[in-house]
Amino acid sequence: MLRQNKLRVLTSGPLLGLFLCVTGPAQAEKVETKTDVPADQTQIPFEGLKTLSEVYGRIKQDYVEPVKDEKLLEDAIRGMLTGLDPHSAYLDKEQYDELKVGTTGQFGGLGIEVGMENGFVKVISPIDDTPAQKAGVKAGDLIIRLDDKPVKGMSLNDAVKIMRGEPGSPIVLTIVREGAEQPLKLKLVRDIIKVKSVKSRILEEGYGYVRLSSFQAKTGESMIEAIDDLKKGGKLKGLVIDLRNNPGGVLNAAVTVSDAFLDEGLVVYTDGRVEDAKMKFNASSGDILDGSPIVVLINAGSASASEIVAGALQDHKRAIIMGEKTFGKGSVQTILPTSNGAAVKLTTARYYTPSGRSIQAEGISPDVQISRVKLEAAAQSEFGPLKESDLANHLENKNPDAKKATVKVPGKDDPSAKETPKTKEEIEDALALQDYPLNEALNLLKGINIVNKTAK
Repeated sequence: MLRQNKLRVLTSGPLLGLFLCVTGPAQAEKVETKTDVPADQTQIPFEGLKTLSEVYGRIKQDYVEPVKDEKLLEDAIRGMLTGLDPHSAYLDKEQYDELKVGTTGQFGGLGIEVGMENGFVKVISPIDDTPAQKAGVKAGDLIIRLDDKPVKGMSLNDAVKIMRGEPGSPIVLTIVREGAEQPLKLKLVRDIIKVKSVKSRILEEGYGYVRLSSFQAKTGESMIEAIDDLKKGGKLKGLVIDLRNNPGGVLNAAVTVSDAFLDEGLVVYTDGRVEDAKMKFNASSGDILDGSPIVVLINAGSASASEIVAGALQDHKRAIIMGEKTFGKGSVQTILPTSNGAAVKLTTARYYTPSGRSIQAEGISPDVQISRVKLEAAAQSEFGPLKESDLANHLENKNPDAKKATVKVPGKDDPSAKETPKTKEEIEDALALQDYPLNEALNLLKGINIVNKTAK
């Protein structure tokens, strides 16, 4: 009889620090008993085992330096898992302990989510208000050196360990960026990262803005509280939900966020080979905005749980999705503890939007597409925005037929800034003026309200 605590992970890659998230307390503490496992799924082919033993013996006898048995066995396990897909991995005891505290919203590091591609570390997205974001690290950046150490040839775990360190200690990242003629050197100072996953403010009278930087255990509840605060100034005529560069996180939080705007129906479902990988999440009655229009902003750094929210609101026609195509991470990882205090992170399911779309290696296509500057050039560059479909051994999409039509929005110059802002509010207003997608989202909400009034 095998007893295993299972945690389900919905992030697009390892986060620098401890930022791996699980599906919430219900799943995190779920204990299941595994019995009646078919024999053909547990038996190791004799010839394969014999070859493994031969290689193991050769290394122990002939390798230039002695190697501990524990290292060889751990490396063998890592090799099995990393060969499956980009998200399956072996977590040693330290990494597993970090994972278990990842939903607290506080961890040590630089504040970037990274993946490994072609032997280099590639930035999936920086986290708001962290050393990485403040230093100017951007989604799609390719990290080629950590201080004086070349990244080429390192494992992702080794690179992450180097980037971690004592708060207050510096590190220099050498970065290749699309559009930059030469590599950039950015000096970052490690810090204790305290991530506030929800920010909100009024854009204009009657129009609210909510920024979700990640999906932590309490993100859904925090968002609802933030919207209630915005409504104290009067009924909201429209809301912008900003999911740009949100790498994902807790599945239950994504469901809670989606449910807040839906009266009924399916939010998301998962499907896998084993029975407990088949789950459905439905919305409860009640729309916190009472039907007021919503625009959701997305980009290439929006992944996993972010894509669940965007897909659910898009399928239910509850929101207009605006921006760029998302990352395309549509798989669920289950954390399986092992007897040595470590754990295996194993991809066990795909998740699907209410209409049955799998976004795995496809992403969510916006209803209104707003391209970033020089997007065509970036798309032709090997240093363009990182997508799930770019990762080695990524899972294939099983139903790629359902695709959304997009509306091209012509680019235009950013509004010119006003006088130099002095107060915090003036600074935020000035930044908003320079945010073209946010301005377009606000204009769209206003347009929808004008059309609705005319229709009445």
